[in-house]
Amino acid sequence: MGASNTVLVSSDEQLGMFRVARKAFTDQEIFKAEYDKVFNKCWLYIGHESEIAKKGDFVRRIIAKRNLVFNRDMDGNLNAFFNTCPHRGAEVCRESKGNTKHFTCMYHGWIFAANGQLKSLPGEDRYSADFKAQNRGNLVPVPRFENYRGMCFVNFDKDACSLVDYLGNAKEYLDLVLDQCSEGMTVVSGQQEYAIRANWKLLVENSNDGYHAAMTHATYLDYLANTHAKGNEVALRGVGRELGGGHAVVEYTAPWGRPIANWIPAWGEEGKEEMNRIHNRLVEEHGKEKADRICFKNRNLLIFPNLVINDIMALTFRTFYPVAPNYMNVTGWALAPVNETDWARKYRLNNFLEFLGPGGFATPDDVEALESCQAGYANSVETGNEWNDISKGMGMDAMYDDEIQMRSFWKEWNRRIQAPVEK
Repeated sequence: MGASNTVLVSSDEQLGMFRVARKAFTDQEIFKAEYDKVFNKCWLYIGHESEIAKKGDFVRRIIAKRNLVFNRDMDGNLNAFFNTCPHRGAEVCRESKGNTKHFTCMYHGWIFAANGQLKSLPGEDRYSADFKAQNRGNLVPVPRFENYRGMCFVNFDKDACSLVDYLGNAKEYLDLVLDQCSEGMTVVSGQQEYAIRANWKLLVENSNDGYHAAMTHATYLDYLANTHAKGNEVALRGVGRELGGGHAVVEYTAPWGRPIANWIPAWGEEGKEEMNRIHNRLVEEHGKEKADRICFKNRNLLIFPNLVINDIMALTFRTFYPVAPNYMNVTGWALAPVNETDWARKYRLNNFLEFLGPGGFATPDDVEALESCQAGYANSVETGNEWNDISKGMGMDAMYDDEIQMRSFWKEWNRRIQAPVEK
């Protein structure tokens, strides 16, 4: 009994019921099907162009079990290559990041230009005269590589639709993030990596789940009330939206400060002047309505299947890949406007580390909750409860703490893994 012959997602609009089988989080056959039908077919985020800003810059990434090199060649073009020598298969890049005009295979010394072309190889005279011209000695690019406003994605399906078409309605919310600075956004140096002993789809749900905030993050909300947000009466209030294609968003107000012009009393008069300056600039560039939305609304955005953008008290991009049904690796990056002042950058990073980082208020709480869910699934058969209920707000006007955004994900997941949602 696996992904093909068991109902995994069940929906009944009349009853206001949407359920997901818990075996979707534990079954090895389903885990394998996810790589075949989701990760091998969808557009996957590999990185931001600012990470490889200079000619010759590169980073190494593991994307859906593939070992890749994401780089900028000496002509300034962005590339994503399989990190595999075409000769005998050794890695041609063994550093996590750096700058180089060429990559050298340590096994037999083949040398490749930054654009992937085979440059030289020892004993070249023992190969056919046109060996290089045949191009079979070049590094192999990923089947599809596309860039949306600095956000770079790969797809291992050569027949996939364009990235722009894939993003669909999610582009509106991506643009609200990317329009924070007309000069562009940049990844703050470094990345954070950690693992969670839980199924990857639990982190999908958690990342745009407003329902858990009051309970799971009560300590942080109390901290805000007594320190940073003291004197700020803004409440957690907003709406969840299904964006099609499995993408979803929660957009809402919150009591914390945002260094993109959402001032709080704890930041004092210097902070107020800085926030007013940013807001005025955004009004000039985008008009007041859009500027207010950029500045004063928070967004938790999911790009199906596994890119989460938290545009909240700071801005983070996060991806996560399953190693097993009950284990995932997570990578997170902090982003910021390229022209941000030292003052704003300081508070942005403080906010990032304070709440979003692996040691912040939120992430340890969330990890504990997700691992607790995974542990609880061991009891599914014995308790007679083999379903998760994801029906909050069903048939009603969506609120930020409803579950419409999770249902959006599960509908697309089920469409790809199995069959249309059972009615």
